[in-house]
Amino acid sequence: MLSRFGNHHVNTLQTLLCLLASSTILVQGKTPMTAKNILGKPLESCSKDPLTGFFRDGFCNTSEDDHGTHVVCAVVTDQFLTYTKSQGNDLSTPNPLYRFPGLKAGDRWCLCALRWKQAYEAGAAPMIDLESTHEKALQFIDKKTLLAHKLTT
Repeated sequence: MLSRFGNHHVNTLQTLLCLLASSTILVQGKTPMTAKNILGKPLESCSKDPLTGFFRDGFCNTSEDDHGTHVVCAVVTDQFLTYTKSQGNDLSTPNPLYRFPGLKAGDRWCLCALRWKQAYEAGAAPMIDLESTHEKALQFIDKKTLLAHKLTT
């Protein structure tokens, strides 16, 4: 159904879903204590500053209410920020309405799985923290691809 609207409208719809999902503060689903990362271990915190996650608790946890599936913990780059802005999702400009601080290169943030995959396909995907990326990411992105983008410390 979305294909009949064209790329611009699909990208706008994806952006709106991500923003809408980010504004939700109801805590449902698995707690960070029981959620698993893509390595099958307990999910670790992605970032407390800026405070990220669908639940704004620092974790890339998710629930059925998270329509954007904010499960990939990435260290954003200027290249990624430019790319996602070109797709209609400006992550560098603060938006207090959604408790969104605006990001800069080097910030860690829970990205929508499909946005990360889209950036990967365009050659603009940022590196990810495997321990802080929720196992649900594997429903959208193959593990080999995620492992190849492992953040090195």
